[in-house]
Amino acid sequence: MQWFYLAALLVILGCLVLIDYRYKLAFFHNARKAGLTVGIAMWLFIVWDIFGIKLGIFFKGDSQYSLPIHIIPEFPIEEIFFLGVLTYSALIIYRFASERIKK
Repeated sequence: MQWFYLAALLVILGCLVLIDYRYKLAFFHNARKAGLTVGIAMWLFIVWDIFGIKLGIFFKGDSQYSLPIHIIPEFPIEEIFFLGVLTYSALIIYRFASERIKK
């Protein structure tokens, strides 16, 4: 059960890749720009998370579905994948809406 959350995030990322491939919205439209956008956004969220952890606002909590692996205390490995889902899906939604408005 500990792998469930990470597995779910990986399935979601895979689905996002399929949507991106089908509609050419992010990485399949312009890989360099998409990589920079997702990378910078993830970096900002990681910094935000670290500040939140240091201030005692964010904490891991106990869940039977997440791994006991942490990058730093209170920062589980799954957080990186979650931030990837968050930023990649936001980029796909933004690009999809932008393309619809143009038409």
